[in-house]
Amino acid sequence: MQRRTGTISRGIRCPIIREGDDLAKIVCDSVVEAAECDGFELRDKDVVAVTESILARSQGNYASVDAIAKDVKAKLGGETVGVIFPILSRNRFAICLKGIAMGCKKVVLMLSYPSDEVGNHLLTFDQLDEAGVNPYSDVLTLAKYRELFGENKHEFTGVDYVDYYSQIITEAGAECEVVFANQAKAILDYTDCILTCDIHTRARTKRLLKAAGAKVVCGMDDILTESIDGNGFNADFGLLGSNKSTEDMIKLFPKDCNEFVNKAQQYLMEKTGKNIEVMVYGDGAFKDPQGKIWELADPCVSPGYTKGLEGTPNELKLKYLADNDFKDLSGDELKKAISERIKEKGEESLVGNMASQGTTPRKFTDLIGSLCDLTSGSGDKGTPVVLVQGYFDNYTN
Repeated sequence: MQRRTGTISRGIRCPIIREGDDLAKIVCDSVVEAAECDGFELRDKDVVAVTESILARSQGNYASVDAIAKDVKAKLGGETVGVIFPILSRNRFAICLKGIAMGCKKVVLMLSYPSDEVGNHLLTFDQLDEAGVNPYSDVLTLAKYRELFGENKHEFTGVDYVDYYSQIITEAGAECEVVFANQAKAILDYTDCILTCDIHTRARTKRLLKAAGAKVVCGMDDILTESIDGNGFNADFGLLGSNKSTEDMIKLFPKDCNEFVNKAQQYLMEKTGKNIEVMVYGDGAFKDPQGKIWELADPCVSPGYTKGLEGTPNELKLKYLADNDFKDLSGDELKKAISERIKEKGEESLVGNMASQGTTPRKFTDLIGSLCDLTSGSGDKGTPVVLVQGYFDNYTN
């Protein structure tokens, strides 16, 4: 009988992971036990995706705010530091800001507006229009911001991030000055030692600041790139991708991800005889239509994956074929014609072919990682591993 399902995404329950656990084995055992318990079959080209959080936990990749402070002071001088373009997040940035402020005498906090890089809004464009403010050129002091806009609380968290971040800085023992601007060079009117905290635009920001004469420019990805006093680190991403663990500790983005996925794939092959792909995933890459928040606060969706997950989809649009090339066909005749066209496409790129329009050839790991992030959730589902089946199928399978 013909299989009647396409892609299936299953959250897989696992034990609570602790530092030192053999995560690759735990993941393999959990997937196999889930298949046996729920009565489904594992197949070649299935994908097992593991959230970055449990990999970092198993690695013990944690660091203290003291370690952040020590590295910031060493790299940025410990005097007046411009901290620019941070995202507005209690989980993602607040704990990092505490460590940063502990390593400075004064922090000039420059916030982008009306929103941060990932869509958390301080203000709305309607408020800017009403006040006659041009966000592309105008630099606002804190006094001017309050005069024009007063207190603005985040829609989802109920936090006034301007006040919240200011308190974190002063409580850490540093003087605080807040300004609002969207041009990186604006910070040079206050200091020439800058820590830029943007994620996906960081390379451009660094380039612009260095070209404008900044004395020292670091990104979040330049802090904790090696161990400080035995703390965790991430050579590739530094503080990017970190999360709050406790009031004084952060969990960093995992390291050695490719080593982990290859080990897990080998375990799965030995236990099932199937060639199953494995990836590590963090935030998905999608945008919330209500809050306008782009979910991707990690530096990438997947920091590690097996070789079979490289590439992008090369797909035909079935509705285009049905409405155009085969508009006079129906029933089994239509099904046969479309199936033959899919089989004919081979490995040749369909870029520019009208029959592939609207198929959005994003990276497999970005697409699958986004699916997994939605499947596992970020709360108490208890499914930090996701099994995706049928993702590489098409209409002919």
